[in-house]
Amino acid sequence: MDNRKIGELILSLRKEKGLTQKQLADHMNISDRTISKWERGLGCPDISLLPSLSALLGVNIENILDGELSANEFIGGNMKKSYYFVCTTCQNIVLATGNMSVSCCGKKLEPLVAKKASDDEKMSVSEVDQEWYISSEHPMTKEHYISFIAFATGAQVQMIKQYPEWGVQTRIPKRKHGMLLWYDTQLGLYYQYI
Repeated sequence: MDNRKIGELILSLRKEKGLTQKQLADHMNISDRTISKWERGLGCPDISLLPSLSALLGVNIENILDGELSANEFIGGNMKKSYYFVCTTCQNIVLATGNMSVSCCGKKLEPLVAKKASDDEKMSVSEVDQEWYISSEHPMTKEHYISFIAFATGAQVQMIKQYPEWGVQTRIPKRKHGMLLWYDTQLGLYYQYI
């Protein structure tokens, strides 16, 4: 750990939040001299203070200890290249247009890697009234179901939440060609082109 880098980050984030050393110290029930010591690189926050410091400054503890915030790579707005994250505990879904750090239910989530669906795994897609009608013979039980379906083109993503014990049947407006994705709670993320 580099106390100087950590101190510079704390100083920068504190000012970004519009807090004085005294205000930050009061929120943490410590002295403003302690904050000053950290910001000058003469010491480091005690491990017991890191959760509250993290919450007050709006950054992860890991970033505080690294002493830096690294920018994520921008993917240029192509929504087909978006990242999908799913919490295996609560089934929360996150869509990101670039690399990011995501956590849910106390766990860090990794972006899902989409697998190309085989002919047997593909969704049934047909055109009905200028819409794509999407369906599947998936059993859809509480233990094993399709959590969401998404249709991605270069400019947009439409996501439709699915629920256990409901049949997979949905319609989306027919647009230019794109990528159909779906998340199977046991087998992962799949895609096919339509």
